[in-house]
Order: sequence, then C-alpha cells, then structure tokens
Amino acid sequence: MAKEFLLKNVTLVDGSNTDICISDGRIAAIGSDLSCSGEIIDCTALIALPGLVDLHTHLRQPGGEQSETIATGSAAAVAGGFTAIHAMANTNPVADNVSVVSFVHDTANEVGLLEVRPVGAVTVGLEGLQLADISGMHVSTASVNVFSDDGKCVSDARLMREALAKAAEIGAVIAQHAQEPTLTQDAQMNAGEVAESLGLTGWPNIAEEIIIARDILLADELGARLHICHVSTKGAVEIVRAAKARGSLVTAEVTPHHLLLTEELAETRDALYKVNPPLRTKADVMAVREALADGTIDIIATDHAPHPADKKSGDWAEAAFGMLGLETALSIAQKVLIDDLGLGWFKVAEVLSISPARIGKLANQGQPIAVGNEANLTIVNPNAARQIESLGKSKSTNNPYAGMILPGQVMHTIFRGQFSLKNSEIQNRSEGNQ
Repeated sequence: MAKEFLLKNVTLVDGSNTDICISDGRIAAIGSDLSCSGEIIDCTALIALPGLVDLHTHLRQPGGEQSETIATGSAAAVAGGFTAIHAMANTNPVADNVSVVSFVHDTANEVGLLEVRPVGAVTVGLEGLQLADISGMHVSTASVNVFSDDGKCVSDARLMREALAKAAEIGAVIAQHAQEPTLTQDAQMNAGEVAESLGLTGWPNIAEEIIIARDILLADELGARLHICHVSTKGAVEIVRAAKARGSLVTAEVTPHHLLLTEELAETRDALYKVNPPLRTKADVMAVREALADGTIDIIATDHAPHPADKKSGDWAEAAFGMLGLETALSIAQKVLIDDLGLGWFKVAEVLSISPARIGKLANQGQPIAVGNEANLTIVNPNAARQIESLGKSKSTNNPYAGMILPGQVMHTIFRGQFSLKNSEIQNRSEGNQ
C-alpha cells in the first residue's frame, strides 16, 4: 500500500472541508489544495472521524473459534470503522494471566488490521474467588489497562474492593458487569408484563442497580477508577448521574442495542433478541439516550457477542445471550445521536472514539485529526442508507438488525496510515450487504 496519499475534500466534525495528506503513518498536512504524492481519494460529502474505539468486544479466541476468531473479529471491526478494540477476557482458557493476554496481543498484531488490546480478568477463571494477576498483566507486553470478568459479575464485595484497590495502585480501571446473581437466577428477559405473558423468568432492574451503587461507593472510598459495562436501566442512569455530580471517578457505557431495541422484541420468541443485560422498556431506552447525550454515560460500546447459529436457534430458554455489534455501531450512533436527538458528528466522535480511547489509555487512538498525529481515521458516508441483511465479516450471524434500514456507511478505515478497509472492497460486496 502507498506510504503517502491524499484524502481530497473531506468534511471534519466541525463541518469544515479540507484535504488531508497522510505520509508514513501520520497526518502530514491539512489544508486546501495540498500537494501530496501517491493516490488521491475523492472524499466529497464524506466525514472524517478519529478512528473508532470499542471498549467491549468478544473475540472468543482462544477456545471459542467456532463463534469468532481474532482475525474474523478484526475484519468485522474495521468494516464497522474501528481502529482499536478491547478483547474481553471470557475466553477458554480465560485471559487471567500473562500467557493468555500475550497470545491475544501477539495474534492480533500478526493479523494487523487494527489495534487489539486484551482485557484481563479480574478473578482467576472468572470464578469470583481470588484475584487474577492484575499487576503482571498490566506490566506485560500486552499492557493491559482494563480488567473485567464481563459475562459474570464480581459479586463478592470484599473481592471487588481488593480489585479496585489494586487498580488504583497501578492506574488501571475495573469494568464491572453489574448483575447481582442471586436476583437473576434463571432470568431470561426483562421483568415485567411481557415476561409474564411469555412465561419467562424476569430480570429485575434492581439486579443491575444494586451492584452499580455498591461499586461506586467502594471506588469512592479508594479513589479508584470504575467503569460500568452496558448500562441498561433508568435507575442505573440516575445512580451514575448522582455519583458524577459528587465527583466519583466512574465512567459508563451503553450498547447500540440498548439505545435502539426494546423488550417487546422478545414476543417474537426469536433468540436473536436474547441478550445480557436484557432489552428493557421504552422508558429505559429514552433514559440511556438522554444520559448519553448529556455525558452521564460516556461511551457507546458494542458488547459484540458472536455465537454460532445452533446457539441462537430453538427454544429461547436454551439459547445463548448475545448479539453482534461491530459492523452496525456507527450507523446506530448516527441514527440515535444525529437523526433522532439532533446532535452533531463531534458527539459521535466523542462517544465512539475520544472517550473510549481515554478510558482505555490508548495513546495514539481517539486523537484529534491534526498534523503529526498517527493516522487512525474512519471515513463515513452519512448520506448512504443500507438495509441490514447479512453482515458478512463476523464468523457468526446473530445479527438483531436484519431487515432494518440504517443510515451511514463506513467507506474507509485507516489504521496507522494504511487502509484496513477501502471503498473498493465495499463496492465489491453483494447487493444484500450494501
């Protein structure tokens, strides 16, 4: 690939039009009528964002290669405009030690499509009994900055306190899957009238909220950084908002599906809509949207959770929890933040790039599009509309957006000054993927 090329007449998030010359992996110049050797790429009517960053991706490898691999997950990520993702620790073996996080880090570097940062487990084997080697993973070549037992809650308060203390000591963050297990035993979907009508065990909002409130108090005591995964309830929003108002070092994420989908989809009995935490009510969706808009919720994180078809078909109660998210996240952000809430592209860049990079401490991601910075960019056509059918890049197909028409299309993903995705690849896809 060319070492130098020109993005011609691209629109920045402030609405201005300019040219961007990229050379040797960095932004070499920004301005009008630039002279830049190599290919000239017409970006008229396209928007340049700092490369997207996901703080919450399940790549499944090692051990879950029937669902996803580091290579296929990386391909799905760059198709969605991501230049960095964080790979969750619930693999087999669990990423609770230097050996496994180094494997993920090294394998991703060999694939080379984007930056993949391993998330280390908080507890050994995700069993919630003893702390994993948090310090060892942090100082390893994988440079782990985020630790989570996601998929399971660190429900033991004493152990969570120890984890937060260790994280505060080394400058890392603990990302909590907020689910009190004694309140969600055999739970299948959001508690309420829909669950009762379907005869499914309900999942109460308080199971999420009680853990969030407890952990904020623990983090406050220690001066630790706490991140709340996949906030889904109005009550959780209120707890986080109050904590931030008094200066707590808490950050929070919301998934694309919790911004868009509601519990009524369970009435189809299609396990594509079975997810943890469950799809909630319209009131909860409105609350998390408002919280994202006002900064109470810091970021959108995909919680990309691939599963093979046999794990998402058949009886709802037997199906796995989880949805795909990497290839559609930017379109949902555009729909919610721009089309529905009337916010601008800077807000999209903030919640999908700038803030997740800051939380994950990624030095060269989420940076302003400015001369001298590493060229990690996402180029999107905001005027495109696509019907979501087969996504094609992930190894799995548990896509809850099939049949929907969503706005926007990622045209180019540029990682360290090279194209991980280029417009010609999109043009060569089948009609159903447009």
